[in-house]
Amino acid sequence: MVKEAAAPSNSATFSAARAQSSLTAMGNIVVKCPKCKEILYGRDWEKNQKVCSRCNHHFRLTARERITLLVDSNSFEETDATMIPGDPLKFTARPANMANQPDYANKLIEERQKAGQNEAVVSGIATVDGQPLALAVMDFHFMGGSMGSVVGEKITRTIELAIERQLPVLVVSTSGGARMQEGIFSLMQMAKTSAALAKLGEAGLPYFSLLTDPTTGGVSASFAFLGDVILAEPGALVCFTGPRVIEGFMHIKLPEGTINSNFALEHGMIDTVVHRHELRQTLSRLLTMYAPSTK
Repeated sequence: MVKEAAAPSNSATFSAARAQSSLTAMGNIVVKCPKCKEILYGRDWEKNQKVCSRCNHHFRLTARERITLLVDSNSFEETDATMIPGDPLKFTARPANMANQPDYANKLIEERQKAGQNEAVVSGIATVDGQPLALAVMDFHFMGGSMGSVVGEKITRTIELAIERQLPVLVVSTSGGARMQEGIFSLMQMAKTSAALAKLGEAGLPYFSLLTDPTTGGVSASFAFLGDVILAEPGALVCFTGPRVIEGFMHIKLPEGTINSNFALEHGMIDTVVHRHELRQTLSRLLTMYAPSTK
């Protein structure tokens, strides 16, 4: 289920320049906001941390962009970068209208080349304003951030490393849910990560969960909603089942804004919604507040 591979060339060292998305590398002159349709100058958009200056829409970030945003410069040390999933089910799915789609093994190769990393999560240790923590950051750009055996294993190892070194844990979630190509092996990651977090709690160490767009499926039903403090970005899709599935099953149109982070906050499912510009300061304050329990 889990194998070792050579780390991608961009994972040996970490810098802000390498954290730029593939779209940026191609050269963004302008970007269109999907929410308000405003045309944004690419340079201003990036300086504003990829937040629309008109409607406050938070664009999705890669895992490395997120890490650059949250932690101290040059403090991030990646762990388990060489882990890649196997293909335990020898999964192949080629419907008649998708005959040219690659099988799972080849799909993983394509995704690794496209994303420049081996899986849908990047894990390691870092500092925020000099305060150490272990973190795992998911990336929707790799197979929709789906949780397979390696994603669950890397998050579990991050938690175990935190217990060993007596560190708080931050997990940044963005996912479409469990990875169907790994079947039960994927679903078992829900139990494994939850059990690891129970041990973290027994050790008296804090767990901070940050929900970003989107956080759904088996991820939302496991470690994403088990945080001691649960943060979310404004407008992020936060739910178990997506709106199209609900509408297709129940044959009703969902009211606007019923499955996002603001709705979750109003109904007591999360602790607070934090603008991207304030995430780093908020995390720093939380680490300071919880510091006595980590000694």
